[in-house]
Amino acid sequence: MNWDKRKADRVQFQHLHRVNLMAVDGTWRRSCVLRDISASGARLEIDGSTDVLQARQFFLVLSSTGLAFRRCELVWMNGSTVGLRFLANKKKKALSPS
Repeated sequence: MNWDKRKADRVQFQHLHRVNLMAVDGTWRRSCVLRDISASGARLEIDGSTDVLQARQFFLVLSSTGLAFRRCELVWMNGSTVGLRFLANKKKKALSPS
């Protein structure tokens, strides 16, 4: 991947920063290491199987309490390394079909 084509500057971490990915419906969770992050996305190293990422959309949980998170989608995968794009928050209408 050509890192020079990024839309936003990324912050790279010198030390391991542990985070989690979690299914939107809460059915799975994966531990991972945050390699870099920007306003528009992030690059992670996934611990364990990446099979669950077939869902394409999930939450990146940034804090141990679960209070800091971003909804995201999978953009690319290379082995256990993945690239995510953060999704904008959208207000849902009451009782609207998914």
